[in-house]
Amino acid sequence: MLWILAISFITFLLLGIPIAFVLGLTSFVALLYTGNIPLLLMPKEMFSGTDSFPLLAVPFFILAGNLMNVGGITRRLIHFCNILLGYVRGGLALVNVVASMFFAGITGAAVADTSALGSILIPAMTERRYDKDFSAAVTAASSTVGPIIPPSIPMVILGTVGELSIGALFLAGVIPGIMVGLALLGIAYWISCKRNYPKEPIKSLQEFFYGLKDALLALLMPGIILGGILGGIFTPTEAAVVAVAYAFIISFLVYREIRLKDLPRILIDSIVTTSIIMFVIANSAIFGWILANHQVPQIVAKTFLSITTNKWVLLFLINLFLLFIGTFMETTASLIILTPILLPLAVKVGIDPIHFGLVMVLNLVIGLITPPLGVCLFIACSIAKITLEQIVKAILPFLLAAIGVLFIVTYIPQLSLWIPRMLMK
Repeated sequence: MLWILAISFITFLLLGIPIAFVLGLTSFVALLYTGNIPLLLMPKEMFSGTDSFPLLAVPFFILAGNLMNVGGITRRLIHFCNILLGYVRGGLALVNVVASMFFAGITGAAVADTSALGSILIPAMTERRYDKDFSAAVTAASSTVGPIIPPSIPMVILGTVGELSIGALFLAGVIPGIMVGLALLGIAYWISCKRNYPKEPIKSLQEFFYGLKDALLALLMPGIILGGILGGIFTPTEAAVVAVAYAFIISFLVYREIRLKDLPRILIDSIVTTSIIMFVIANSAIFGWILANHQVPQIVAKTFLSITTNKWVLLFLINLFLLFIGTFMETTASLIILTPILLPLAVKVGIDPIHFGLVMVLNLVIGLITPPLGVCLFIACSIAKITLEQIVKAILPFLLAAIGVLFIVTYIPQLSLWIPRMLMK
C-alpha cells in the first residue's frame, strides 16, 4: 500500500500537477488500490479537515491584507520605511525588508507579502538602477518574515492540527522573525555596498513626523491584534475579524482610498485565495488520514529513534528533512501531513512543542524561496520579468542567511520560548 502511495505521489508531482491535486489524486489511487475502504471517506475527511473554528482566521487575515493593499495602507508603510532607511546605501533594498516586517504583523502570509510589496518596490528599485534579479530576490526573501512574525496563517494551521496554543505560537515567532529580518538586512546592505547601489535623499524631521502620522494607524494594527489576544479580549480567530474591521475602517473612512465599487473585487480576490488554501487543507486531510491509518507516524518515529535518541541530533535530522520537503511541498500541506508525525516524536524526546512548532514553520517557510518549487520565487520572477535561473542565483545569500538563523533558533530554544513563558504564565 505505501509503495503505491509513494509511486503515485512522485508520478503526479513529476507531471507538474499542483500539489493540492497531487495529494487528492494520490489519496484516490490509494483508496482504489485498497479496495475495502469506501470512496465516500474522501469527502467526509476533506470536510472534517476544514471544519474548524481556528481555521476561520485564514480567510479574514487574507481579506485584511487585500483591504490594506487597495486601501493605501501598504503604500504608507513603504513610504514611512523609506523615510527611516532610504538614505542608507541600498536604501530601497532595506526598505523592502523592513516593510515586510511591518506587513508581517498584519497579514501573516508570505505570498501576499511578495505580491503586495513586490508590485510596488520591484519596479521602483529597477527604476533606481538596482539589478532586477537582486530586486526580485530581496522581495522574495523578505516575504519569509511574514509567517514568522505574528499573526501567522501557518501557525494558525499548525496550532489547529497539533492542538497547540495559537497565541503561544504567535509569541514564539516574535524574536526569530526579527532575527530573520535583521539577517536579511545585513545581506542586502552588504550586497548593496558591494554593487554601489544608490542612496535616497535624507528626509527632513518634518517629513519624518508627517510620514509617521500617515502610517501610524497602520503601525498600530499589529499591537491591537496581539494585545487583544494576550489580554484575553478575543481569540486569534476573532483577532482576524478585528483586523478586517480595522483595515476597512481605516481604508474606507480615514484614508478614503477604498470605494464601494472596489469591494466586490477585493472580496472575490480573497475568496479565490482562501479557496486555494482550503482545497490544499482538505486534500491534505485525507492524505494524512491514509498515512495515519497505515501507521506511517509510528514507522517514521521508529526510524528516527533508531538513528538517535539525542534530541539535538534529532532536531538536526528533522531540520534537514523539512528543508528537503520544503523544496517541493506547499507549506500548508506539509504542516497538516507532518505535524501529527513529527510533533509526538519531538515531545517524546523532550523538545518543547511550542519551540518545535516554531522550528517547523520556519523550516517550511524557507521552502517558499527554495528552488525548484518555491512559490515566492515564481511570484517575484513574474513581477520582475526575469527567469527562475536568474533569481535562484541572486537569492542564495539570503537563503543561507535564513538557514543560519533557523539553526540558531533550533539550538537556542529560549529565543522562541522566552516571550511566551513571560507573557502566558
